[in-house]
Amino acid sequence: MPELPEVETVINSLRPFLINQEIISVNVKVKNLVAYPEVDVFIDELTNKKIIALARRGKYILIKLNDNKTLIVHLRMTGKLLIKESDQELDKHTHIIMKLESGKELRFNNIRKFGRLYLIDNGHPEQAGGLAKLGPEPLSEDFTEKDFKKLFKGRHGVIKSLLMNQKFIAGLGNIYADEILYRAGIDPERKADKISEQEQVELYHIMREILRAGIKFGGTSFSDYVNGLGEKGSFQEELLVYQQSGQACERCSEEIIKKKVGGRSSYYCPGCQK
Repeated sequence: MPELPEVETVINSLRPFLINQEIISVNVKVKNLVAYPEVDVFIDELTNKKIIALARRGKYILIKLNDNKTLIVHLRMTGKLLIKESDQELDKHTHIIMKLESGKELRFNNIRKFGRLYLIDNGHPEQAGGLAKLGPEPLSEDFTEKDFKKLFKGRHGVIKSLLMNQKFIAGLGNIYADEILYRAGIDPERKADKISEQEQVELYHIMREILRAGIKFGGTSFSDYVNGLGEKGSFQEELLVYQQSGQACERCSEEIIKKKVGGRSSYYCPGCQK
């Protein structure tokens, strides 16, 4: 699933093509991808609306319209939001097409059909799945070391699962959680209440550093992820632990291990991560 850096990269790539564009028509080929409202209402209320801003909340794309509504796109496993010329051939996995006044099209491509779109009223995030229940944004200027440390109070679960809990903090997934914990020297199965305040501070700064690097390199592309122009990211070339099982750790030369943590494949160095 695309994580915070990938979603931010998609938004940044689409913004020049979408701002101040009117949506001329909407074609929904796979109806169950529209989670809210009913498909007919979704099409009617989206048509002839102007896009005024793009933003991100966790792993959700927010396309703000000029009528007090916001189009929410959750890419999930294999979702792609792409800008295309109207005469470009449709991919067989393109399921929603929004024609813009520029003549271009905004296309939602989703091989596994797990992605979801919502057209919600501003001020009502509960209309869009888990959007209303998201934790703080890790890269927000208002999110401080102190705020991060407060999140640990009363928490006893394993740190890897906690970092991936969208109600704890928004936007992290498997890839970036592994990289953050490796660089912080923390075992992914360490209990949250066993992480010292100093380690929490270090974790806060490393988390922000890694997420910003992910954005800088355009996200991590292994298979499906591309930005809004169809371009792959390159952060996979910067990864030190994720999908590196059997390789020697760059810091201590011990073999990187793959194991299940909270039901998810996790990569870590038993020599560095205590």
